[in-house]
Amino acid sequence: MNLFLDAFAWIFSPDRLTGSLTLPTAIWQHLAFTFGSVAIAAVIAIPAGWAIGHTGRGREFAVALSGAARAIPTLGLVVLLYLVIGVVYKTEAAVVAFIVLAIPSILAGAYAGFEAIDRSVISAGRAVGMTEWQILWRIEVPLGLTLLIGGLRSATLQVVATVTIAAYIGLGGIGFFILQGIPLRRFDEVLGASIVVVVLALALDGLFALVQRFVVPRGATARALPARETRRRPAPAITAP
Repeated sequence: MNLFLDAFAWIFSPDRLTGSLTLPTAIWQHLAFTFGSVAIAAVIAIPAGWAIGHTGRGREFAVALSGAARAIPTLGLVVLLYLVIGVVYKTEAAVVAFIVLAIPSILAGAYAGFEAIDRSVISAGRAVGMTEWQILWRIEVPLGLTLLIGGLRSATLQVVATVTIAAYIGLGGIGFFILQGIPLRRFDEVLGASIVVVVLALALDGLFALVQRFVVPRGATARALPARETRRRPAPAITAP
């Protein structure tokens, strides 16, 4: 318990606002790496996932690619890219590694959202004369948005936890305090920085949970209401004439 108190004391100490790297600056760097990597991964993975979900082609390849990408150790990939690309491009090396980490979840959320749509809805759209682009943007994208946000949510949580290793190649972030505290046996610093990462992850998770709740199309939530109301409404009494 004393260690946790020391960790919170470290977090709220005025010393965190001074020095070569302040805690607010480290948090800003951490979030910049996280959102930048997820945004680039989304630009790559969402169109690919939508194409797979809409056409039904390439799913096996996407699943295999996602599994292979998840199996790659991120720290090893960061160090490898750091050595291959060079010291001058160490930021790019770290970002590429985080993008590789984020792509599988976003890709899976994009095509799984389309696959979860009832095929009768797609058939009805074609029956009324919708083009493939209209089906994509008016039916599949809105109805698949919930699972897509879930994929973005999962990717963001994975990346925000992994960005701590950026400090391993001198890129700052909250991981700087963890790597600094370990050799100095400053366990209050290590635990305090870890708590900050956990709080960031929980805050982002809560934010995405709210977004995921509000992006559900109104029609998708309203379709189940008549059935529930029918079950709750008592049957009318039959009176003799």
